[in-house]
Amino acid sequence: MAARIYRQSKPAGQSGLAGTREWILDYGQSAPRRQDALMGWTGSADPFAQVRLTFETCEAALAYAARENIACEVENPAPRIRRPKVYADNFRSDRIQNWTH
Repeated sequence: MAARIYRQSKPAGQSGLAGTREWILDYGQSAPRRQDALMGWTGSADPFAQVRLTFETCEAALAYAARENIACEVENPAPRIRRPKVYADNFRSDRIQNWTH
């Protein structure tokens, strides 16, 4: 399975952008997960499934993957759409609805 290089998306419930600027190289799951019979924990024989490397740029992540002979796919982040909002627009006459029935 090829590794994945991507940028972490912004959490839906948060307005900040902390942790969304670095690029992440994630190996993914190459072996199936199995449940331990005694404890019930889920595990895998793949040690790389837990590895998650961070880089400042996509080029640095690609250079690392090329240097270590890791097959990888780059997922470019979706463009961020910013819609400026003005509080005064809530009180414009064309937006006020008549609630009397």
